[in-house]
Amino acid sequence: MLPRHTQAIVAIATASGRGSVGIVRVSGKNLAGLVAALCGRSLQPRQATYLAFQDADGSAIDHGLALYFPTPHSYTGEDVLELQAHGGPVVLQLLLARCLAAAAEIDAATGLPRLPGLRLAQPGEFTERAFLNDKIDLAQAEAIADLIDASTEAAARSASRSLSGEFSQQIHALRDALVHLRMLVEATLDFPEEEIDFLRKADAHGQLSNLQQTLATVMQRAQQGALLREGIKVVIAGQPNAGKSSLLNALAGAELAIVTPIAGTTRDKVQQTIQIEGVPLHVIDTAGLRDSQDEVERMGIARAWDEIAGADAVLFLHDLTRCDAIEYIADDAVIASAMAEKLPKNVPIIDVWNKSDCLPAHATAPTSASAYSDILLSARTGEGLELLRRSLLQVAGWQSAPEGVFIARARHVQALQRVDAHLMEAAAQLLCQGPALDLLAEELRLAQNALSSITGEFTSDDLLGVIFSSFCIGK
Repeated sequence: MLPRHTQAIVAIATASGRGSVGIVRVSGKNLAGLVAALCGRSLQPRQATYLAFQDADGSAIDHGLALYFPTPHSYTGEDVLELQAHGGPVVLQLLLARCLAAAAEIDAATGLPRLPGLRLAQPGEFTERAFLNDKIDLAQAEAIADLIDASTEAAARSASRSLSGEFSQQIHALRDALVHLRMLVEATLDFPEEEIDFLRKADAHGQLSNLQQTLATVMQRAQQGALLREGIKVVIAGQPNAGKSSLLNALAGAELAIVTPIAGTTRDKVQQTIQIEGVPLHVIDTAGLRDSQDEVERMGIARAWDEIAGADAVLFLHDLTRCDAIEYIADDAVIASAMAEKLPKNVPIIDVWNKSDCLPAHATAPTSASAYSDILLSARTGEGLELLRRSLLQVAGWQSAPEGVFIARARHVQALQRVDAHLMEAAAQLLCQGPALDLLAEELRLAQNALSSITGEFTSDDLLGVIFSSFCIGK
């Protein structure tokens, strides 16, 4: 544990700005002297006490509730003091300053500072203390930040499941099964003179197969949870006046982008996050793709191609009223060819035919070579939008109801993918006529390390710094 982890910390734990209630939180060892200086008395553990928060001269800074949580029964696992005052910024800053000053004052009874080394907390440091003191694991710590940042009800409920330990329990179950399998392999390595075939009698192949099946289920749920947390980036692209801005407005249900009959109205990207069944989709309207002599429009078109290159899915919008025009068809073909070059093969391109309300009833849309079904719609009337929404969920990979999903992050999914790769290598070794048991044991060890990185049992300090630095101060 680093030296800074042994120092007492203090911070305002509520969001900045004015509010009815604000909280100043202190965590450290032996807070009794600080409690007496601030509250003028001792506090009953885990009981709210209404009193005056005292300044150095004994005057009241404010009146509010004080709560004391002695170690280990606290959020951080250390002694924790929470002062709940009125939520004015000045009041909270006065309380914060008083905490720091009182900690440095000499206690008459001991002749020593009341709480030497008390300092302002860094972002996420209270939760980091909870992790380091085994109050929560790393996946649960991340779930706290995800619960705070949740932008949809489904994401909040899924983060709550992860915080309660549901995700961690499944990881631990996988780890326990993996450890048992490693034990069998290590026993065979350690006692080669024994004639007993540990692996065959213990059905190591069957255990590994069951482990892979369970992993596949956890991976599917984690991918859904990562999708709830992060969503996907959807770029609307096409020639000018195909109706890209109208489609963005229709999907968002608001007039976000300017719509005019003038080609090239959109010069820069317009972005909006929408929700479909709780899944956040970051939809970006871009400048119409064409050759232009206008310097500003050319800059917008260059930015459009940058957004397309970084998209998770592209809506290639076509104008049905011009689908018979030879020049328009040729320009669409050029755009399609450029997209194929710029986009990875796994990024879906959905061909969307707009302005269906302008076609005769018997007319049909052309077909494309896209792997996804062409969608016929009218951004003006809303016809076909529901089909587009379902298609977006499909390409996003949304497969299950959010009630069974726990929140996850991209790093969790990547770790599970590494576990899957190592288990596949282990299975290949096990199927060999004369399996190389040392290689099999190594693949299982690497798989266990990848699993443990999710909960923090095998994690670098660099990763911890990145994770907790994204938290707000006071959490």
